[in-house]
Amino acid sequence: MARFAAVKFALTSYLLAAALGGVPAQARDWADRPAASEPATVQVAELPRQGRETYELIRRGGPFPYGKDGAVFGNRERLLPAGKRGFYREYTVTTPGSRDRGARRIVCGGPPRAPYACYYTADHYASFRMIVE
Repeated sequence: MARFAAVKFALTSYLLAAALGGVPAQARDWADRPAASEPATVQVAELPRQGRETYELIRRGGPFPYGKDGAVFGNRERLLPAGKRGFYREYTVTTPGSRDRGARRIVCGGPPRAPYACYYTADHYASFRMIVE
């Protein structure tokens, strides 16, 4: 019961902050804007510069600039194909002008240095596009 109350409190706090304008706006790049009929994929070359840099770091195995890079991504939104716990890992894509990690991430599934698939999100896990070479 206490866990339910904690989740309810966190969600209510976030929604209240968003309604009152407490959620900071993120700098957006042209590649972050969804097209009218956005494809489910994005070419590496179409990623913002910071996304291409992060993707290359993933392929090399680091080093990563943020302590949370490489952390397990739970896929709670269930927008990515199903995988066992620990299958997905997330990496920060720096957002220019942001005072924190920003909303952009690359999430990869499979072995850390040779993932089976990577996905880009510009809106903090609300949508994903599979990265293709």
